Amino acid sequence: MNQKLTHTGIVALIALLCCILWGSAFSGVKLGYAEMQISENNWASQMLFAGVRFFLAGLIALLVGSIAEKKLLIPEKKSISKILIISLFQTILQYFFYYIGLAHTTGVKASIIVSANVFIAILIASILKQEKLLAKKIIGCIIGFIGIILVNFSSDMDLHLNFLGDGFILLCTIASGFSSVFMKKYTAQGENPVLLSGWQFAFGGAVMWLIGILAGGNLFITRKSLLILFYLAFVSACAYSLWAVLLKYNPVSKVTVFGFLNPLCGVIISSILLHETGVFNWQGITALILVCIGIIIVNFEKKERK
Repeated sequence: MNQKLTHTGIVALIALLCCILWGSAFSGVKLGYAEMQISENNWASQMLFAGVRFFLAGLIALLVGSIAEKKLLIPEKKSISKILIISLFQTILQYFFYYIGLAHTTGVKASIIVSANVFIAILIASILKQEKLLAKKIIGCIIGFIGIILVNFSSDMDLHLNFLGDGFILLCTIASGFSSVFMKKYTAQGENPVLLSGWQFAFGGAVMWLIGILAGGNLFITRKSLLILFYLAFVSACAYSLWAVLLKYNPVSKVTVFGFLNPLCGVIISSILLHETGVFNWQGITALILVCIGIIIVNFEKKERK
């Protein structure tokens, strides 16, 4: 089974499922904001929304993982510090910036900017000496970032820098990059990826939930909003746990390189559900092409070095 999880075709299929789920989350959060009557300036309610979502995601991951392992997934003492570190980057910091940023930008723009996660994870892995940073990886990163920058000059989008929107989404991707590297490091040391995923979500969600409540956040609960909330919790539990399993058995670059599917799925789903068509012009299409070319170059470099 472990050998199958290193096969490129299997990695691609699992990564595709993850990216479809993550791509749908961009629209899901926006729809959740609308249904729960959370305005773009109500950061306290945004934190509460995120906290509930990720706490539920943690419970789902731990429940499914415990059933699969036929035992309760309880962390050992040595695992607690690792859970806290991953939770800081993967849930608390990443989604603090994500939820506020998404309220101040479009789902299409956010899904493309988040693709920077691919390049940032590779760069961090190289800095921490998990992988070598060679010329073609640098070129791929540069081309991808040019695509991300270009999308901000789309005629249907704001031409000025929006720090609370685009800037926060970029900071979110940096935190995500660190999360991938730490997850790879800890699972390579023998940690259970589902256990790490579940507990880091539960802890991070509880922290954000508490922050939201203390700051005066509130949620307008309806049947539809509960369905959206549980769907988003499922997305996080399923996609991140599968991604963590892939990272356990593969190099960071081999897994994250398939992240180009994330912005593509996000753009398509956002365009359909949110009627955001700003990407369907020459700037947006060129940006997507550049992002894909950048990641393909990174992947080609790795295959060539084998």
